[in-house]
Amino acid sequence: MTHAPERFILANKALRLHEIDAFYGDSHVLQQVSFDLLEGHLLGLLGRNGAGKTTCMSVTVGLLPPRAGRVEVFGKSVNGLPPEQIAARSVALVPQGRRVFRSLTTRENLIVAARRHASGQDAWTIDTVFEMFPRLRERGNQMAGSLSGGEQQMLAIGRALMANPRVLLMDEPSEGLAPQIVAEVMSTIRKLKARGLSIILVEQNPKLVFDVADDIVILTSGRVAVAATAADLRDNAVDLRQHLGVF
Repeated sequence: MTHAPERFILANKALRLHEIDAFYGDSHVLQQVSFDLLEGHLLGLLGRNGAGKTTCMSVTVGLLPPRAGRVEVFGKSVNGLPPEQIAARSVALVPQGRRVFRSLTTRENLIVAARRHASGQDAWTIDTVFEMFPRLRERGNQMAGSLSGGEQQMLAIGRALMANPRVLLMDEPSEGLAPQIVAEVMSTIRKLKARGLSIILVEQNPKLVFDVADDIVILTSGRVAVAATAADLRDNAVDLRQHLGVF
């Protein structure tokens, strides 16, 4: 295992998972998983199918209570809180598979997710989301179920932003999209990072993650196998094929 550099410990932590054990029934999916998302950073969470990436997201947002361990958001425990209370702590999820409300319009999907920022100043409104995604403005009165896959992904991101989060979890945002749309999504992620959001990006494509991530965590069979900066992994030419299969 590659140990986390000292700055993982010293820098401000937007999100912390500490010694998390999580189960689906009798299946022990996460085993003593620990990692930190630093404030204003993008952390790439990688691993093969079934490694536990989506389970980490579910534990973080309260959809799956951990059997052991602790989840902290900006230094405060959120263990035992329901998802809506964790969302109120400025955490938003872009779920795998988009999960837009297909029977609502694009605009209605955004309205139902609106939440005031803790500061009282909303960085994200329908207008600012439409500025980020002009195609959503064009499709504002269209049923979400009739949008293309790329447009639905933009809507899923925009819906999460309407909660005015400080921590954004993105689970497989490039899944099933054409290369041109993937490039647009990754460009959006870079813009969100530049605006100071703390982001966890779960992806099957490690090259996409390494292009944008500050820090990398790789899960293998529900355990943290690698935790390091993206720069350290590149500079030291770490062979990640044993953890990811291909690279």
